[in-house]
Order: sequence, then structure tokens, then C-alpha cells
Amino acid sequence: MPVAATELRLVPPGLAYCDELSARFARLPRSRQEISRDLATEGSQLCHDGHVRTGVAKLRRALRAAQPKPN
Repeated sequence: MPVAATELRLVPPGLAYCDELSARFARLPRSRQEISRDLATEGSQLCHDGHVRTGVAKLRRALRAAQPKPN
């Protein structure tokens, strides 16, 4: 098996994964910023409306936006 294939972490997107991403987002210090908060809210709503893949993508973008910026 190629090395790259063993390094991939494939998680089947589902509502539980959306909830996990939302919880991780809420713990970040920059989660209160409007742009990241709006992305997370939209992502969570998409997940709960049955658009899990799109919702997960938005939640991941929100997580990246809320990460502390390196100095």
C-alpha cells in the first residue's frame, strides 16, 4: 500500500461529524468573529437540512478562519 494512502484520514460525513466540527469551532478563541461565526452557522444549518458534504466544507472553513494567526 502506498504511503500516501495510509496517511489519508477519511471520515464519512454525517450529522455526528458536523456536530463534532461545530463543538470544535465553539472552543476556539476567534469563534466570535463575524465571518467565521457566519460560516459555522451556515455549515451547521446545511448539515441539519441534509446537505452534509457542503455543511462540512463550510464548518471546516469556519475552523480555519477561527484559528489563531501565527505571528
